[in-house]
Amino acid sequence: MRNLTMLTDLYQMTMMNGYIQAGIPDRIAVFDLFYRKNPGNAAFAVAAGLEQVIDYIENLHFDAEDIAYLRSLNLFDEKFFDYLKNFRFTGEIYAMPEGTVVFPYEPLLRVKAPIFEAQLIETAMLNIVNHQTLIASKAARVCQAAQGDLVMEFGLRRAQGPDAGLYGARAALIAGCGSTSNVLAGKMFDVPVAGTHAHSWVMSFPDELTAFRAYADAYPDACLLLVDTYDTLGSGMPNAIRVFRELREKGHEPLGVRLDSGDLSYLSRRARRMLDEAGFPNAKICASGDLDEDVIWDLKQQGACIDTWGVGTRMITSDGCAALGGVYKMSAEIVDGKVVPKIKISENPSKVTNPGIKKVQRIYNREGMAMADLILLESEQIDPAKPLTIFHPVDTWKRQTYTDYTLRDLLVPVFVDGKCVYERPTLKQIQAYCQKEISTLWEQYRRRLNPHVYKVDLSYELYALRHKLLNQARTEMDDLPPLQ
Repeated sequence: MRNLTMLTDLYQMTMMNGYIQAGIPDRIAVFDLFYRKNPGNAAFAVAAGLEQVIDYIENLHFDAEDIAYLRSLNLFDEKFFDYLKNFRFTGEIYAMPEGTVVFPYEPLLRVKAPIFEAQLIETAMLNIVNHQTLIASKAARVCQAAQGDLVMEFGLRRAQGPDAGLYGARAALIAGCGSTSNVLAGKMFDVPVAGTHAHSWVMSFPDELTAFRAYADAYPDACLLLVDTYDTLGSGMPNAIRVFRELREKGHEPLGVRLDSGDLSYLSRRARRMLDEAGFPNAKICASGDLDEDVIWDLKQQGACIDTWGVGTRMITSDGCAALGGVYKMSAEIVDGKVVPKIKISENPSKVTNPGIKKVQRIYNREGMAMADLILLESEQIDPAKPLTIFHPVDTWKRQTYTDYTLRDLLVPVFVDGKCVYERPTLKQIQAYCQKEISTLWEQYRRRLNPHVYKVDLSYELYALRHKLLNQARTEMDDLPPLQ
């Protein structure tokens, strides 16, 4: 397991050193990790990356080489290095499980720890969660467009580095992809791997038919042939069908064909007819080649006869949305045993934070469909036996009252007193959980274009606290002496 302790921004280190000099490195601080806008103009995102966050936290420590490097920067004093020698995470982390459907401004993770520790872990956690949540959210949109068809993750060669390819594949599988071409991901995460052959295989033989026969001889029970190297309908499909007949005579059945270029709608319909007329109605047609949710949706609307989809570049790079934009903001401090809420104020209203130690509860109707989310203070308790009225955090006149509902806490304990208390699910379990999560959303939130905005509201107590702190800040600014 890699030690990623030094995977941080320099300003985390300078602040940590400053906390020591200010005499407050052990003051308990609370931070929220959240994002402000759903990726890809969708109505929701899919949380991912928690398992790698756990690995990172459990392995936090500074090696002698790390300390020597930091000392060479001539920025820090010896007391700082004394802290680093015995550094371990001792705090508390609550998080939304991977695969959870999530929305803007909801804490995906909540950290409560000595500020010296909480500050260090900001950058790495954002790096992990931002990337995997982004790719999982893209993959969820792709899989929804495929409408139940198998989607294969094919993005390794186009990913922005080995880690992006590896953990991007993991995130895509969380959100619904059925397999990956990434062999290392298959090994590490115990998930199905898939792949056939490239055009170079066909070009390595004297002719296409010879190439197909050689592949069928090597993989008689897993024969899926790439038919567009030269002429999809003129030679590729006829040669594939000829080889399929030869396979059947030997007691084997082919898997099907793959189309990687050209008009996939037209070619797939013609290929389907040719396979059916030749007596291979069960042979599958797989498509690949710069696919994404929009292309897949359009192909299905055009009646394309495609059974499985190999999606690479546009999913592994989250084409159209380069970053999630997750942030990590202080929301409270614990001073003399009391919670002191903190708020960040900005001229940009979207950057004003929600103060205090918070939790998130999802409101369900009796059929198990998600109705709204409520961000509230950790100390608040809601009695589901009583009516619950929520209101829009900006347009407060927009209100909704629920009388027959259930609640679920979305943040669960992961670390307590520095020890991991979270039972890690397998990737297959996370994938099943994610599909269940998405199924609880009404269709209007899953629309590909212009989805309805899901309700995420603040409790009255949190709303009041937020405005109290905003008003206090405004008063303090008014009391400042005029500039000379």
